[in-house]
Amino acid sequence: MQNAVILKKASETKAEFGEVPEKRSIQRLLDFGVVNIDKPEGPTSHQVSDFVQRILGIKKSGHGGSLDPKVTGVLPVALGKATRIVQTWLKAPKEYVCVMHLHKEVPEAELRKIMSFFVGTIDQVPPLKSSVKRVRRKRNVYYLTILEIDGKDVLFQVGCEAGTYIRKLCHDIGLKLGGAHMANLRRTKAGPFDESTLVTLHDLSDAFYYYREKGGEKFLRHCIHPPEEGISHLQKIWVHDTTVDTLCHGADLSVPGISRLHDGIRKGSLVAVMTLKDELVCLAETKMDSEEIKKKEKGLAAKTAKVFMEPGLYPKYKPGQSLGQLV
Repeated sequence: MQNAVILKKASETKAEFGEVPEKRSIQRLLDFGVVNIDKPEGPTSHQVSDFVQRILGIKKSGHGGSLDPKVTGVLPVALGKATRIVQTWLKAPKEYVCVMHLHKEVPEAELRKIMSFFVGTIDQVPPLKSSVKRVRRKRNVYYLTILEIDGKDVLFQVGCEAGTYIRKLCHDIGLKLGGAHMANLRRTKAGPFDESTLVTLHDLSDAFYYYREKGGEKFLRHCIHPPEEGISHLQKIWVHDTTVDTLCHGADLSVPGISRLHDGIRKGSLVAVMTLKDELVCLAETKMDSEEIKKKEKGLAAKTAKVFMEPGLYPKYKPGQSLGQLV
C-alpha cells in the first residue's frame, strides 16, 4: 500500500502539454509499454522476451526477473524504451505458489511449526544451478501460508524478498522434516504485477494480428500497458508543468519544482518523478526525506538517475513565467 500524498504547492496542468498515459497511441505503446506475460513451462525467461519481440516486430525488450524453464507465471516484459524500468522490478518483492513434496509423512502440527520458523529473515546459500555466487546471504520471507496438505504434498504461498530461492527454501524446510523438494512452482506476483493482468503469448499474438489486419486496438490495449503501471510500486514525486522540460534535459529536481509527493520517502531512496497527468518523467535518488521537502523552500530534493520523457512535450520555462504564460 502506498503512503499518503503530501501537497507541497497546488498547481494545475495544461491539457495541451504531454498526454494522459492511457491515451497514448498503439505505436507509442509498442516502443514504450509493458506486457505481463503468463510464462508457460518450457522456455526460458529470455526466450519468452524474444518471443514478444518477434510477435510485435520490435527490436528491444527486457523481462523482470528470470524464472526457471519449468516455472510458470508472472513475467513482466518491457518494450522498447521502457526496458530501462526493468531494474526497478528485479529488486521488488515476489510471490509464489509452490507444491513441496515431503519425503516422509509428517504430522500437520509439526509441519506448520517448522514452516513458521522460515518466516522473517532467513539464511540461504543459492543452489548449485544458479547464476549468482554461492555464498550465504540473508533474505526476508514476508509470509508463508499453507493452502492445502494432501499426503506428502504441501501447497503453500510465499511472499519474499527478490533473490529468494524457493527450491532452496523447500530443501531447507525438508532438512528439518526428513527431506523435501520443490515439485511445482508458479510466480503470482512480481513487484507491481500480479495475475490479474496476465496474458499469454497466444493472446498477444492474436491481439497484434487483429490490430495489424483489422485495425482494432481494443485487444492489443488489453495486452500492452503504459510503463507507468510498471513503476506503481515506487514512491512518487509530482512536479509542476514548469519543471518538466528541465528534468527531460537531465537536470536534478529542486524543491520549488515539486507540487506533491508521497509521505514516508526516505533520503537515498529511488522514486518516480511524475507529471500532474501521471506521466513518468524520470527516476531519481532522493537527497531529502518527505518531511524535509515539505518544510524547505529550496534545495536539491532528488538527483535525476534515468530520464524517460523526451524534451519538448512540455515547454521551456523561464524564471518569472506563470503557468498561463507557457506556450
